[in-house]
Amino acid sequence: MTAAETTQDGSGLRVHDLSWSARGTVIVDDVELTAPAGRITGLIGPNGSGKTTLLRAVARLARPDRGAVHLDGSDVARLRRRELARRLAVVEQHAGTDLDMTALDVVLLGRTPYRTALQADSGADRALALDALARVDMAGFAARKWSTLSGGERQRVQLARALTQQPGLLVLDEPTNHLDVSHALSLLTLVREAGLTSIAALHDLNLAAMFCDHVVVLRRGRAVAAGSPHDVLTPELLRDVYEVDADVGTHPRTGRPLLTFHPPAASQPPAPAPSSQEDS
Repeated sequence: MTAAETTQDGSGLRVHDLSWSARGTVIVDDVELTAPAGRITGLIGPNGSGKTTLLRAVARLARPDRGAVHLDGSDVARLRRRELARRLAVVEQHAGTDLDMTALDVVLLGRTPYRTALQADSGADRALALDALARVDMAGFAARKWSTLSGGERQRVQLARALTQQPGLLVLDEPTNHLDVSHALSLLTLVREAGLTSIAALHDLNLAAMFCDHVVVLRRGRAVAAGSPHDVLTPELLRDVYEVDADVGTHPRTGRPLLTFHPPAASQPPAPAPSSQEDS
């Protein structure tokens, strides 16, 4: 799906001709993409391809040099900050460790857009926050200090905070960073079950193939391919963009693409010599 193939009602996320540069170096170059409503869009590409920068521009954490971002038909740049925070939540790759707050306090930050400056957390706010902690398998950590949590635990608390925010769009930058396999699968399953419009930068291409409905490939700041995982994740694209040799099969349980990567020929161990048997 390209930006020209979006739904007629303007729902979902649309990025139009977005560019961003730093110190004269173009990081994101005229990117055009669509994240369909209620689906997970995976943003993939090699290191340095501009994934994080693009997500920051989508979330209005960085001001692009040109271009526009529309969420459900609204220009993100024109939304008031409180309105934007009610409609969009971000889970960043790295979170500070110096907060003197409990995990529950961090999750309750997701209710800030719905309160006045002097308004205390309500019982309903706490119920939402505790439910979100339970959904990310962190119910027993509500009273733990943020600074004592591991990187993976912080990542799950950040997702709980984003869910408590009740947004229409979820922006995730490497959400499985620091997570073991079990929690990575659980987290992305939770994102999928939330039914939100989501856009996630992912390094693990098999996770992208397994969980994303739509993928956009970045290379050197430009979007070079977009579509379903079946259409995009081909051996030819992987060779061209990632410079790797890969086989693409079908997962026996999910029917999704399953990628197997091969080391460069020079790095492959020599084949074992055939064994010889002496006559006895």
